[in-house]
Amino acid sequence: MRPALRFADTAACAQLIAERLGPDLRIAAPLGMGKPHGLLNALYHLTAADMGRTMTLYTALSLVRPQPKPGLERRFLQPFLDRHFGADYENPEYAVDQARNALPGNVAVHEFYLQSGALLHSASAQRDYISQNYTHVARDLVVQDINLLVQLVARRETAGGVRYSLSSNPDLTLDFLRQAELAGRPRPLCVAVVHPDLPYLSGHAEVDEAFFDVELDPPHSPRLFALPRPPVSLAEYALGLHASALVKDGGCLQIGIGALSDALVKALLLRQQDNAAWRQGLQALDGEQATQALAGSCGGLEPFAEGLYGASEMVMDGFMHLQRAGILRRRSWDNLALERASAAGRLNPATPGGHYLRGAFFLGSRELYEWLDATEAADPDAIDMCPVSNVNQLYGDHQALAGLQRRGARFFNTCMMATLLGAAVSDALEDGHVVSGVGGQYNFVAMAHELADGRSVLLLRATRHGAGGVETNIRWNYGHTTIPRHLRDIYVTEYGVADLRGKSDSECIEAMLSICDARFLDALAAEAKAHGKLAADFRIPEAWRRHRPECLREALGPLHRQGLLPAFPFGSDFTAVEQRLLPALDWLKSSAAHWRGRLALVRALLRPGEPAKDEAAALERMGLARPGTFADRLQRRLLQAALRHEPPPDG
Repeated sequence: MRPALRFADTAACAQLIAERLGPDLRIAAPLGMGKPHGLLNALYHLTAADMGRTMTLYTALSLVRPQPKPGLERRFLQPFLDRHFGADYENPEYAVDQARNALPGNVAVHEFYLQSGALLHSASAQRDYISQNYTHVARDLVVQDINLLVQLVARRETAGGVRYSLSSNPDLTLDFLRQAELAGRPRPLCVAVVHPDLPYLSGHAEVDEAFFDVELDPPHSPRLFALPRPPVSLAEYALGLHASALVKDGGCLQIGIGALSDALVKALLLRQQDNAAWRQGLQALDGEQATQALAGSCGGLEPFAEGLYGASEMVMDGFMHLQRAGILRRRSWDNLALERASAAGRLNPATPGGHYLRGAFFLGSRELYEWLDATEAADPDAIDMCPVSNVNQLYGDHQALAGLQRRGARFFNTCMMATLLGAAVSDALEDGHVVSGVGGQYNFVAMAHELADGRSVLLLRATRHGAGGVETNIRWNYGHTTIPRHLRDIYVTEYGVADLRGKSDSECIEAMLSICDARFLDALAAEAKAHGKLAADFRIPEAWRRHRPECLREALGPLHRQGLLPAFPFGSDFTAVEQRLLPALDWLKSSAAHWRGRLALVRALLRPGEPAKDEAAALERMGLARPGTFADRLQRRLLQAALRHEPPPDG
């Protein structure tokens, strides 16, 4: 049975939906890339133009092309954004209006996960945010009287008829519809919007033609959203090297996205491909042998012989790189007898049906999407995109199987801050403002404690640049918590690893102090002592006093000079000139954030120094080679100061 209605025209499809469902649209749309922006925009316009209508949208992670601020930021980003996203990229217009506090009164948008930091100043986004575990979203949607579900899909003609793949987002759609049916709720109108470039993935992500009531297949589809690949700093590489020693051969891996995850993946590749260099870097960082000692009990120092299995809510580029390097290769089977045989070493790895990667949604570079497409064509069992209820928890009929599949699990997530007592701050500020969301972080932390040999590993930078200069991300206390201290497990910073599981409060404090930046050690220890949580006679070991950025640079200098720690470990979407501009612009931005930096900037302006290498090309790229106005000349002078202050990156 095929969908009753097929459209090529988005406006006509939106009009049909409005007529069919009446004046009150209550829409569920997937997280991230699975949202059909064109159809949502058409429905948004219909609603905004008629105050007799309402639209309530339940979704998460609305992907908006960045909107650069005037000045140097726009000069740098606008040409890059046009090239990377395409001039025809279609923003979700509700999200653009939400960010500038301009949503009409008859439209509400509820998200359980926000683009990180993008909506701190959006009053409606902050009020309408719903704080949920990823695994609870489908349950909570059931009572919201959803009457419309829209989803971007891949489409395939087969001998048996049309098939659809939920592709990037089987995460909540299947769980929600199943739970709505169990609760006796009416099934919403389900609309498939076909995108020709979306990878077709089978398995749990594949549905038959009758799954959807309406198909929209527009004649033109904008490019899929692709994340730019970020640079990785030496401090982030240090963190990645420490974290990579915690991964157990034959185990299970969950990783997120961003520079810290890229640093971890690159370190795992180095452990596999150049183990001597990897050990050299780890030894240089780990003078007290703390990380290597923990690796002996719960990780490893050798290359991967058996390989890893991926079970991650998000499938991102890192898994592609691990698979290509032969690390991501341990297969699992959705059959308890077969999985038991595999765990015991009695099953032929070539047994059909085994997958080495399971995820709930994917988002990354265009290279990732091409790899997913090619992998499906060559080895359709390899990757299983499935509901989040399967990936992010152990409960249900699959508990025994999931526990066996996730043997040796290392669940890596990132956080913004941590306390000396082991609580993590990952999603919001102490005044209640939401930075991103809980997502699946709590799920994986809790799951690590339930698995016999699972570990939760939270990654965080030891410091950040704030309004007053450098600040510590490890605090005595903070007025918001994402992961409570009773679920404390392992933390990793660029200065080492803190194993908190089963430790007393004073032991946890000492472990967290051991991975702090040395500039904040005395104040943090004094605060812990003042509250009676650290012995009065505790003395900070001298080795911890070396936890400073300059010591990291010294330790990793040999690997950096060998080209083993490149600024862009997996290639860059920026040109060579743009890569030269990035650190200079970053220095300008961080300098302008606090008075010490502004003084340094003034000094640089007053003492310009000699022209930097490639300065002329950088000025040309920024449109400042021949400045015409006073404002242009000032921007040129600022950029020259930054280029001359910041040496070009090696590697």
